[in-house]
Amino acid sequence: MDRKENRTPQAEIARILVEFLEVAVTSVVFLKGVYPNGAFERRRYMNVVVHKARHPQLNEYIHSAVYGLLPFICKGLVDRVAVIFFDGGDVAIERFVFKINVNESYSSKVEQSQLEFSLRSFLIKLPVSEPLTKVLPRNCRWEITGYFRCLPEGSTSKDAEMWVPTDAKHWQQPPQITPIKSMSSEPLGLQLYLEQPSLSEPKN
Repeated sequence: MDRKENRTPQAEIARILVEFLEVAVTSVVFLKGVYPNGAFERRRYMNVVVHKARHPQLNEYIHSAVYGLLPFICKGLVDRVAVIFFDGGDVAIERFVFKINVNESYSSKVEQSQLEFSLRSFLIKLPVSEPLTKVLPRNCRWEITGYFRCLPEGSTSKDAEMWVPTDAKHWQQPPQITPIKSMSSEPLGLQLYLEQPSLSEPKN
């Protein structure tokens, strides 16, 4: 049994982070209007009004993808988590990127309330970032992508088997980056920024 008192600080940070990411990813999908507003219900999380998907399959996809990263975040293997929106094919239109830095040497007790207070500010900032984003085409699709600092051992970890290489095409030019929110604390550093194709990116 994984009792809270037996968790390492990194495991506790990772637990708080993936819980936050599940809510944040859902908030991004709601913000982009991929589904009708009725597909979501209003909830309160960290004393902020957020949205939760009503459809079980959508809810399960977000939950399983984010919680699938938990063991790798604990080990410091995850560099970024991105919500990527595509045109009708496999060309990315826009990426919401969460860049993660868990302090691997942090050994003090994790102050959950302080960490949650810092993460709460991301959920407040997200809705006001909508004017910075692009209008999506009607036939768009989206996915959650994890960027690893090094590849997990698939042969020794069942958790690693659920992660497959993405077939998304990379932009040929460096993207235009718009910062949305960042935090830097001793146990956890987190940045949220928006990536969009540069104006010099070749058109399809």
